[in-house]
Amino acid sequence: MKIIDVAEFYADEGGGVKTYINQKLQAGKKAGHEIVVVAPGPRAGEEERFGGRIIWVPGPSLPVDRRYYVLWREKMVHEILDREKPDVVEGSSPWSGGWFAARWKGDAVKSFIFHQDPVAVYPHTFLGKLMNYSRVDKLFLFYWKYLKRLSKRYDATIVSGDWLADRLSVFGIKNPIAVPFGIDKKFSSPKRRNPKIRKKLLADLGLPDDAALLIGISRHHPEKRLGTVFQGFRQASLQRKMGLVLFGDGPFRWMVKRQARGVGHIKLMGFTANREELAEALSSADYFIHGSAAETYGLVVAEAICSGLPVIVPSRGGAADLAARDYSETYEPGNPAELSNAIIRMLDRDRPKMVEACAVAAQNSIGTMDDHFSKLFDVYENLVNIR
Repeated sequence: MKIIDVAEFYADEGGGVKTYINQKLQAGKKAGHEIVVVAPGPRAGEEERFGGRIIWVPGPSLPVDRRYYVLWREKMVHEILDREKPDVVEGSSPWSGGWFAARWKGDAVKSFIFHQDPVAVYPHTFLGKLMNYSRVDKLFLFYWKYLKRLSKRYDATIVSGDWLADRLSVFGIKNPIAVPFGIDKKFSSPKRRNPKIRKKLLADLGLPDDAALLIGISRHHPEKRLGTVFQGFRQASLQRKMGLVLFGDGPFRWMVKRQARGVGHIKLMGFTANREELAEALSSADYFIHGSAAETYGLVVAEAICSGLPVIVPSRGGAADLAARDYSETYEPGNPAELSNAIIRMLDRDRPKMVEACAVAAQNSIGTMDDHFSKLFDVYENLVNIR
């Protein structure tokens, strides 16, 4: 098959979207499919990359983030699609890229990619304390109607879990199909656990070896609810000896620093480009703690489980979907008191038994990105065959 991804937010300096698309380019070559990415850039051009191709469509830089460019030349995108004659066209955003792919009149399977839930990211985060989530969804029914109208132009909507497919079905989004993400399970492994690293991290926090070491990995953004994490940890730390290290960075670094100020035994580790260092720190901690209820999958939670860490996560979203009772505790999103209770419950449980349960989940419940793309290509082949 030839698969063309109309990718509105692919850029050389990008983050998660770039990583995902680069993985898809490599997976496509390995599986014998041709992957072409149509993306906005500073100038027109074409290049080979990871066994596939990138076709750049010129556009202005995005005012809010100069790393990215605006996809605004619909006619040019359609000319590229006419010339390339794909078997499958992906619309990878609900904005211009999604509409450009949807309005193309060529004969190809059209796939709407839904890998972020904007209502969960912003309205749920900011309004969830004032009203229940169902009411927030109803308040933003105009957005769901917008997505429903867009999705009707596609043959399928690709999501990262059955729970999310169920959520979208409630709002009439067309044909949601779950294709779960995966991780590099060779990289995230309990074999990396190092008592010396654990001892050093606790010492840096001013704690003895018998304290519990919690770890988080999070972009610094309101949807991650790090204020809840810090306050829940603070309340729990009044009852037990524990420390928290948090890896990550982001545009709201100033806010995260302010939220952490005055909370003892917390260390903000910042961003590290050293993946080995991050994986070893993760495996060497005792428990993983997470604040975001807006994940569509929860990659860092999956990495923690595969690293042998019991997890403490919100009771909604992709993180909750990964959190089996055998190795997790959940709490109401945004509720520090509930998080504190969840931490204490976790510390009262048999950790070695939970680590064993993590190993079972890593083997049976969490896949790899090879698994993800293999299923994605199978879905596309089936759609092409029945078209």
